[in-house]
Amino acid sequence: KNSVKAMEKEMATCSLQGKEKAALKRSQIFQIPGCKDVETKLIVVLGKAGKICQDWSSGEFSQFEFVFWFDCKQISLPEKLYSLKDLLLEFFVKPQEGSKEIFEYILQNPAKVLLVFDGFEGLHDHENFPRCSARQPEKDLHSIKELLSGLIQKKILNGCTLLLTARPKDKVYQYVSKVDKTIEIVGFSPQQRELYITKYFEGLPCCDDALKLIKECEYLFSHCYSPVMCRFICFLCETVLEMGDKSLPSTLTTVFLKFVQHKIIPMQTDVTAKQNQESLATLARIAWYLGEKHQSAMKSDLLPFKEVKEFALKYRFLLPFAFPRHSDSGEEEFRSMFSDFVIQNFLGALHLMLAEEIKDKSLTKYLSFPSKKKKPYNWLDLVPRFLAGLLFLQDDPYFCSLSMKDVKQSIKKQKILSKYIRRLQINELCPERLLELLHCIYETQSNYLLQHVALRLKPDLSFLGVVLTPPDVHVLHSILKRSRKEFSLDLRNSSIDMQGLKDLVGLKNVASFRASLSDTVRLWKSLEQTKDYTLLRASTEKFVLDPFKAKTMKDVSDLSDLVEMQEMINCVQDASGCNSYGIPAIKNLRKLEFALGPVCGLQGFLKLVEILAAFPSLQHLDLDALSENGIGDEGAKSLSEVFPTLRSLETLNLSQNKITDVGAEKLATALPSLSSLKTLSLYNNSICDFGAENLAKVLPAMDSLRVLDVQYNKITGVGAQQLTDSLRKCPHITNLVMWNPTIPYGVLEHLQQLDSRISV
Repeated sequence: KNSVKAMEKEMATCSLQGKEKAALKRSQIFQIPGCKDVETKLIVVLGKAGKICQDWSSGEFSQFEFVFWFDCKQISLPEKLYSLKDLLLEFFVKPQEGSKEIFEYILQNPAKVLLVFDGFEGLHDHENFPRCSARQPEKDLHSIKELLSGLIQKKILNGCTLLLTARPKDKVYQYVSKVDKTIEIVGFSPQQRELYITKYFEGLPCCDDALKLIKECEYLFSHCYSPVMCRFICFLCETVLEMGDKSLPSTLTTVFLKFVQHKIIPMQTDVTAKQNQESLATLARIAWYLGEKHQSAMKSDLLPFKEVKEFALKYRFLLPFAFPRHSDSGEEEFRSMFSDFVIQNFLGALHLMLAEEIKDKSLTKYLSFPSKKKKPYNWLDLVPRFLAGLLFLQDDPYFCSLSMKDVKQSIKKQKILSKYIRRLQINELCPERLLELLHCIYETQSNYLLQHVALRLKPDLSFLGVVLTPPDVHVLHSILKRSRKEFSLDLRNSSIDMQGLKDLVGLKNVASFRASLSDTVRLWKSLEQTKDYTLLRASTEKFVLDPFKAKTMKDVSDLSDLVEMQEMINCVQDASGCNSYGIPAIKNLRKLEFALGPVCGLQGFLKLVEILAAFPSLQHLDLDALSENGIGDEGAKSLSEVFPTLRSLETLNLSQNKITDVGAEKLATALPSLSSLKTLSLYNNSICDFGAENLAKVLPAMDSLRVLDVQYNKITGVGAQQLTDSLRKCPHITNLVMWNPTIPYGVLEHLQQLDSRISV
């Protein structure tokens, strides 16, 4: 089983800046171009960071002489105060001798120190992160939040490297001001999941049965994208097969209920059954109590009875850990924490079901989708899913024995939840809350609720910028296919994997979709390789590109790759005997915005110009960006050379691009070939009278032009007069905007009196 760990080490990571996927080797994690060694580097990893300490001990990351790893759940107790020395040399590791000298060396060589805070969500809550205001921050005592704040603010150990890990959907950025690098751990692909499961059961007689069993339960198989969940599901499958069962639970709720059942029942007698039941209820209450305080760890006095503590530790609901009292005393105290965040969530939901003081009607307030702005009720964000699932388990004999409530009470609670769902304004939910609702409904496995939600989904569903994990996609897919509506999906920047994109696009009632260009191209290449020509054709017909905005070099490169795909698509169609259809999205692109900024503006635009002819329906080309692209005369010249191919172009916005008379001359020569052009904006460039003269010469030949904007250039009264004279020959032009600070106001006012189409 240990051989599967090598797969985790090789998991790809990706940068989330602009949500652009880029493979990253583990050795590149700490490489931050342009960052000075004397400054603290802050790296955020979304997902588990893997075995960094183990890799370091094996000789990797040799730039660090010291690596300290902290489980945020253990160090987050609010009453604990630490000095930096306490944290490093007492809590993490205790040198047998020379602590003072080691600490002084660390202070003098911060660049050789890596601090890993694993599970950052275990530290923050919904309040502001505190600032470190101590006069001697490296010697004074702080709460762990203040200490971490001092590290981030570079008041403590400036020059070290900080690595924070958090679950992907946690909003880390509202608690830390500046992040030097963000990395997202990409989960297992379906093929990697199969390999992991095969390796887990390797050598066991149930190997083939286990893989088949897990794959048959598609929802659980989707959860196997996470190595932690994959290992957990493999363990559960092993237990199920040993018990002689032939199927796995179909939801997360039933999975964890089965997990609790298999842990406790085989070892209990009639005498201990009631005691275990009471201990589980007590543990569930503690899970909820800590969750409300955003904690997973606890002092031993929180466990009221010895039996509860023994029960929790015996069945590994809790894990013990040693806690140093203070550096001056050699004593330690032992504390406990929940073995897994998901288990704490399940127990928290179980408490809401078991607690007598929680009335049936108040259960709905613990669901987390009442409105767009309201924050989730609890830090335990999986509780709503488990709560919804438990409410619909009245037929499960084990759960009934746990809850000690009759079927009538369970049905009453179900009706309360169903009534709440029916009253929800589903169309008003933001994408994150909608996903959470879908997960909750899926956990109920209620055909009525699943159908109710499916019929009330709005036809245009946008998940733009929302991370979609494989379980998210599975739930969304299963509910969409229940609906008779046609849907349009926006999946851009959602980090959706290729299998998920393929599944959603393959739905007959998904009429159109948008997705990141690189993901789309990768999908089409995969379909071509597997000769799935039916889905290839359907997905190209459903794909939508308009409007498109290029904000990075990768956007331009991806658009270029998409154009290249057209040849492959045509070849596939010819080979299969069908009429050539190309990619409709390319043919139908009407608006293209370019906003790369001054650093990459010219380079990116020259690459874009090479493919502009591929868009025969392009009507609007906009190069006016707040950060100013600055394509200059070279870009203007390159663009003018492809004007004859842009037969449908109606609006050309070249504002704020540092174009001078040289560029204006090149543009003017080719402008008459834009036979459909209605609006031309050259606002805020550096065009002088010579450029204005060249524009004036070609205006009469531009029959389709209606609006020309040349304001905020360097045109004087001479150039303005030439444009006005030309305007008399252009009855088709309705508006000439040419206010310039270099034109005397009296002159411009006089010209406007001569021709009212001139705007001042």
